[in-house]
Amino acid sequence: MKKVDYIIVGCGLAGIAFCEQLRAHNKSFLVFDDASQQSSSVAVGLYNPVVLKRFTKVWKAKELLSLALPRYKALEDFLKIKLDYKIPVYRKFSSIEEQNQWFSAADKPSLVNYLSIDIITNSNPKINAPYGFGEVLQTGRIDTNALVVNYRNYLDECSMLKREQFDFNELVFHDDFAGYKDMTAKHIVFAEGFGVVNNPYFKELPLNVAKGELIIIKSLGLKIDFILKSSVFMVPLGNNLYSVGATYNWEDQTNAITEEGRKELENKLKTIISCKYEVIGQVAGIRPTVKDRRPLVGVHSKYKNLFVLNGLGTRGVLNAPYVAEQLFDFIENNVPLDKEIDIRRFSSLLEEG
Repeated sequence: MKKVDYIIVGCGLAGIAFCEQLRAHNKSFLVFDDASQQSSSVAVGLYNPVVLKRFTKVWKAKELLSLALPRYKALEDFLKIKLDYKIPVYRKFSSIEEQNQWFSAADKPSLVNYLSIDIITNSNPKINAPYGFGEVLQTGRIDTNALVVNYRNYLDECSMLKREQFDFNELVFHDDFAGYKDMTAKHIVFAEGFGVVNNPYFKELPLNVAKGELIIIKSLGLKIDFILKSSVFMVPLGNNLYSVGATYNWEDQTNAITEEGRKELENKLKTIISCKYEVIGQVAGIRPTVKDRRPLVGVHSKYKNLFVLNGLGTRGVLNAPYVAEQLFDFIENNVPLDKEIDIRRFSSLLEEG
C-alpha cells in the first residue's frame, strides 16, 4: 500500500503551484492528470497588473506580482528552462477620449506604478494606431505550455505522475486519510480546472466556463517586440510568429478548434494590422471562471480531507502561486483562507447541492 501526504488531481497552473508548495516543505505527493484540460497549456501566459478594458488595477496586483515572479524564476532554475519573458504591453488607443482616460487612470495612486504617463507614437506602418499607445509597466509572459510539459516530465521521471483519469468511485474515506485504489493520502486536492464540473464533491460550485481560442500567425512584415492589446492581444513569440487571441464562447464546452473562432480573430486582426500574414496554428481550451472573478479555494463541508483549488480565470499565471500558498497554509498550519477566495462565500449553494 503506497502512502503519500497528498494526491493532487490536475497538473495545470494551479496543480503545479501546489506541487511546488509541497516540494518546498518536503511533503510526499502523487499527481493524477489525464491531459483533458488544456487551458493552462494554451494560455498566452500574460501577467499584467491592469485591467485594460477599464483601466483599473488587477485584484491584489502588487501582492500577486511580488509572489508569482520569484516562484517562476525558481521553476526556471529547477527545470532548467526559460519561462519568464519580460515584455511591455502596449494598449492601443482608439480615440483622444481614451488617451484622456488613460492619463486620468495613471494619476491614481493604485496605478501610478503600472501605467506610463507617456503616449507612445506609432511608428510601425503596418499597425493602424493613429492615436498611439499607452505602455503598461511590470508586464511579461510565462511560457505556460513549456511549464506544463516540462513539469509533467519531471513528475514522470520521479514516478509521481499518473497519466490517467481519476476515478471518484474508488475513493474511501477514513478519519485521518482517504484511500484510493492501492494507496492512501492524508489530503486530496482537486485542481482539475473545468473538469471540476464532473467532480461529485465540488460540482455545485458556481464555476462558469468560457472557451477560448488562439491562432498563431507568421508575418515577416509586422516586426513588433511588444505585446499589443486592442480588440485582441498580439503576442510576439519569436521567429516572426505571433499568438493572437482570444475568443470567448460561453456555450461550446469542447477543446476543439473552430472555423468560427479563427474567422472572429482574423476579422479583428485585420482592423489592426495591414501586412500579410499566414495562420499556421490554432488552439483552444476551457477557462474556469467565477462570477465574482475570484478563485475557488477551500475544504469540502463533509469530507475534511478533500480540497479544491480552482477558478483561476484569465489571470491564472498571477493567481496560481497565491492561491496555492493560501491552501497549503490553511491545510498544514490552520491559517484562515482569504475570505475573497474561500468557497464558503457560496455556502448557500453548496448546502443546496
